[in-house]
Amino acid sequence: MSLKRTHVFEYHERHGKLFEFAGFEMPLWYSGVNPEHVAVRNSAGVFDVTHMGRSLVTGKDSAAFLDYVMTRNPSTLAPMQGQYTVMCNERGGIKDDLTVFKLEPDEFLTIYNASNRRKDLDWLRQQSKAFQVEVKDVSDEVAMFAIQGPKAQATLQKLTTTGLAQIKRYWLQFIDYGGLRVSASRSGYTGEDGFELHIWNTPLSKPEAALKVWNDVLEAGKEFGIQPCGLGARDTLRLEAGMSLYGNDIDEGTTPLEAGLSFTVRFEKPRFIGREALAEQKEKGVTRTRVGLRMVERAVPRKGFAVMKDDVRLGEVTSGTHSPLLQQGIAMAYVPPSHSAVGTKVEVDVRGRSVEAEICAMPFYDQEKYGWRRKQT
Repeated sequence: MSLKRTHVFEYHERHGKLFEFAGFEMPLWYSGVNPEHVAVRNSAGVFDVTHMGRSLVTGKDSAAFLDYVMTRNPSTLAPMQGQYTVMCNERGGIKDDLTVFKLEPDEFLTIYNASNRRKDLDWLRQQSKAFQVEVKDVSDEVAMFAIQGPKAQATLQKLTTTGLAQIKRYWLQFIDYGGLRVSASRSGYTGEDGFELHIWNTPLSKPEAALKVWNDVLEAGKEFGIQPCGLGARDTLRLEAGMSLYGNDIDEGTTPLEAGLSFTVRFEKPRFIGREALAEQKEKGVTRTRVGLRMVERAVPRKGFAVMKDDVRLGEVTSGTHSPLLQQGIAMAYVPPSHSAVGTKVEVDVRGRSVEAEICAMPFYDQEKYGWRRKQT
């Protein structure tokens, strides 16, 4: 079975180290994971995220429908406002985490994980039958790039007359871009400030507009040292920021209450898929919770490694890496709430070797120095 390709595959093939991800042939890195990671933390990087899923939900029941299939309240959004949310199954397990933007009173853009493109589209269409809505897959008609880092705004501002400073976090705006239909949302998956660009009306068969925007961004950011970034750096950046990866840290066997995503669940709603199961779990209390782990000794934790305390297995690592910024091993894991307090000492079984680690807050970095909350200098 041949792998899918995005609009700017021509660039990836010339400059990147390619690998398979979610059925796509994507760049793992260009210059390397570490330099790309550091560029995003200190300046700017651009990612091709066109492999993610995008659908338009339209119709008079669109707001009510999304309130039913999602745990938050998309109906409360103002035009051009967005939110991070989750969709659950009837047992309260996470079908996916995603972002939703309200474009018009009866039109919403949903953006979900590449690995769940078909699953999410089928789920939305299946659940929509009782509502007067249309769910249209636009994934192959809209290219999508993420410009991330403290110099992301300065880079993108060189390409448009639209004032980008006015776009608030998790809001979207259509921007002036030389006759192309382009929207920019202040969002991303790195922990840094930045924008996700959507280049509309750009089918895969006519990638020229997407290639132009990609090359424009790289040229505009040249003075800031912008780097094209692959999915390797995207993974280390999101982990440093404490953001979950679907299939690793969250899945249909994990609830948002266990995953530290309780803020996405609106129990005041009388009805949404998974509400009863989640309400029962909230009343009883969770038996495990997602935590951050910082290795005290030198070692790189990996998915599946056991987390121990006094020879008792507490849980296992769901995501782990060597942090390019902190220069030490970091991870996420699920442990009982009784062992989840920041500062709790545990051990990680690293290929048969017991290595000391410590429960820590996420994100892993100093938020005064890095990330979108950093203090500007």
